[in-house]
Amino acid sequence: MPTTASTVDPAEIAKFEAMAAEWWDLEGEFKPLHMLNPTRLDYITGQIAAEFDRDLSADAPFADLRILDIGCGGGLLCEPMARLGADVVGADAAAGNIPVAQIHAEQSGLQIDYRHTTAEAMAADGEQFDVVLNMEVVEHVADPLSYLTACRTLLRPGGLHICSTINRNPKSFAMAIVGAEYVMRWLPKGTHEWDKFITPDELFALLERAGLTPVDRKGFKFDFLGWSWSISDNDLSVNYVTTSVKPS
Repeated sequence: MPTTASTVDPAEIAKFEAMAAEWWDLEGEFKPLHMLNPTRLDYITGQIAAEFDRDLSADAPFADLRILDIGCGGGLLCEPMARLGADVVGADAAAGNIPVAQIHAEQSGLQIDYRHTTAEAMAADGEQFDVVLNMEVVEHVADPLSYLTACRTLLRPGGLHICSTINRNPKSFAMAIVGAEYVMRWLPKGTHEWDKFITPDELFALLERAGLTPVDRKGFKFDFLGWSWSISDNDLSVNYVTTSVKPS
């Protein structure tokens, strides 16, 4: 019988493993995202639990829910959703992020479906989800309305869409670009373009035009004295998050 040669390159796997270790290093270059992540998760889990009447203190409260994380990166949101019992798909247009996320999920003993693809491609394939997480992506796309329309298409009737982004005003320029990229060096220079930032009213209008019904918006506020993030009902001046539903 002929043998099948493996195409896996151990050196490449080793590189991806090193990347995975860095991505998930709480004190590494992704430390700012790790700092924000608990606040994002508090908002996300609260909204999902309220919409689908789930008890977060129960075992696997998100069982039977299919959740998509668009722009999943290394899987910082996918893994907590999987631990809560959801059937999770993580999608990213950056091919290099997918092996990183896959390796860490395997190391963590989690079953997560990671894919190198886009929202538009998945919508064209007829994929359907109960929840679409769309965190810090919409400010990077060429056509926000078309992108959000694809996200709506991916939702089942009554499904939940959670979208975070950055406001557009002088404060957000000072904080998200000058502060984060040049002073604190939390992000590489050029990560964001200020003119692509979207105000909360603009995002609500885009969501409605895409066929979604906005139901909530909150701010993610950074406290420099406490060096921590929190959810704000009133301060949406820089980072903020919205929830909308697909009419049933």
